[in-house]
Amino acid sequence: MMSPPKNESEFVVLLEQHQNIIHKICRLYTNNEVEHEDLFQEISIQLWRSYDRFEGKSKFSTWMYRVGLNTAITLYRKEKKRLNTQPLNDQFTSIQQEDYNPKVDEHLEWLYQKINHFSEIDKALVLLYLENKRYDEIAETLGISAVNARVKMNRIKERLKKMLG
Repeated sequence: MMSPPKNESEFVVLLEQHQNIIHKICRLYTNNEVEHEDLFQEISIQLWRSYDRFEGKSKFSTWMYRVGLNTAITLYRKEKKRLNTQPLNDQFTSIQQEDYNPKVDEHLEWLYQKINHFSEIDKALVLLYLENKRYDEIAETLGISAVNARVKMNRIKERLKKMLG
């Protein structure tokens, strides 16, 4: 396992390397670019605030998923449409955003439209599944059992099949 970051600059490098994780979460839990940017900022802040508790027992990316998904789910349970965010300090504004185009594939867009109606947890489960995470990793990230993750994913697949038909 990777040891925890030692300072802010190392954290920023790791955040830049894994920023697509945050973009994917934002894509699932927001409806437009402004909300996407707000949620990206809020997740980044929450990652920074909790990063001193990252012990390196799991991969940095797994920890990012957990913090990011928990932040998105918590915010959208409180307020479905409106986010209260905090300003980033100068260090975070230097992060170079990779080109991210969520509409590259119309099949992916269809999938996003369908899962947009799922519960917050089901959205997170689909995201992790599409990232080819193993069920034990999904379970660890979401705080559920691997069996529960597998059962939920099978039910989601069945729902999607019915939507196709």
